[in-house]
Amino acid sequence: MKKSLVLVLAVSAVIISGCDFVRVIAGRPTSKQVEAVRVERVKQEEARHQARLDSMRRVQQQLADSLAMEQYLLDSLSQSKGTVMTPSSLGGIGVSNLEYTYYIVVGAFRDPVNALNKKTQCDDFGYPAKIINFRNGLNAVAVCPSNSIAETIKNMKAVKGQKFCPKDGWILVNQ
Repeated sequence: MKKSLVLVLAVSAVIISGCDFVRVIAGRPTSKQVEAVRVERVKQEEARHQARLDSMRRVQQQLADSLAMEQYLLDSLSQSKGTVMTPSSLGGIGVSNLEYTYYIVVGAFRDPVNALNKKTQCDDFGYPAKIINFRNGLNAVAVCPSNSIAETIKNMKAVKGQKFCPKDGWILVNQ
């Protein structure tokens, strides 16, 4: 009888107290602890997901900004009535080596003396000039070398306001 009473008490204690009682005795986490871990994992997963979304939004914004800047530069160039040419469209570069990507060309001459005179004129106005020799015989006088198209367009607007710059000045893109 004692054995059956102990057995009944043990079974009723398990039924009344539930699994948490057994878990505590076995050294395992309770249902509250398991739920807290689950909630924490869900929060961490939501934070990772939100970080991915934020990263994607930043990339989208950077792309939109880049496209807007490119459109702005093209519009600026169009408004300044600028022309863009590459050395290959002029027969390739002859003797000169170009250090920069962009140059503003304020004159192109077959006669090297005329190019030298234009260079002197640019230098006198405070715009150091470089003579670029092309294989087709042209000697271009270029000012404001730069590796930035935005800076080149800004300089193009400033140079077009100078007396030495003709209305048909253009941008040379060294590719």
